[in-house]
Amino acid sequence: MTPLVDRTITALRSEHDTLAALVRGLTDDQLAAPSGAEEWTVAQALSHLGSGAEIGRAPLARAAGETVAAEDNQTIWARWDGSAPRAQAEGFLEHNGRWLETVEAFTPEQHSSLTVDLGFLPEPVPLVTALGMRLSEVANHSWDVRVAFDSEAGVDADSAAVLVDLLTGPIGFMLGFLAKPAELANPVSLAVPGAGLVIDDAVTVVDHLEAPSATFTGPAEAFVRLLSGRLKAPYDKGVTVEGGVTLDELRRVFPGF
Repeated sequence: MTPLVDRTITALRSEHDTLAALVRGLTDDQLAAPSGAEEWTVAQALSHLGSGAEIGRAPLARAAGETVAAEDNQTIWARWDGSAPRAQAEGFLEHNGRWLETVEAFTPEQHSSLTVDLGFLPEPVPLVTALGMRLSEVANHSWDVRVAFDSEAGVDADSAAVLVDLLTGPIGFMLGFLAKPAELANPVSLAVPGAGLVIDDAVTVVDHLEAPSATFTGPAEAFVRLLSGRLKAPYDKGVTVEGGVTLDELRRVFPGF
């Protein structure tokens, strides 16, 4: 499991560095521009990531033995929501940086041994699960920010590859929250880049499929955006689905967040 932890941390660091380089140069008007997330500005997308980093660092630090003062999530969200766009952007840089410093300080032994009580799941989860959930959030919302200024932007290719591997195991349960399989009348097995997607009573990403009923043609990053509801026109160029399901039907299964 440790190699997947290492790959996830590397992807999270790369995501931060790429986004930080962009954010530091944004004007106030650019921070107020619409992001790829419906109803959010660029600054609000950064605020979401920043508040998530502030809240999410505490359980990681506690898992490693650090004493962290508790603060109510509602109070943290209210503070971020009440901040000016520039403060939201700067807060993202600060708190996501601190989150990464905490994670990057974990030892190889901790990579495989730590469990993290995130507070909203029934029980503590392995470190790889906590990190994978954060990568899903960061990779998609990073796209929300970048696509505001580059209509050809995609989810980072390395992050997408790691997320596909994570979805076949440690964070596969997230599909239960993201997907609405009842939107399809019939079961579907979809070949996707590096994996397979099975939609029946539930939704599962598997390592491979022997006899898929449909094929998704496009990069892995587009598949990741499909799962998060971000594979919409005009950001779906070059993507096709052939076989027993259409792209529009798949979009209904994955309405997004």
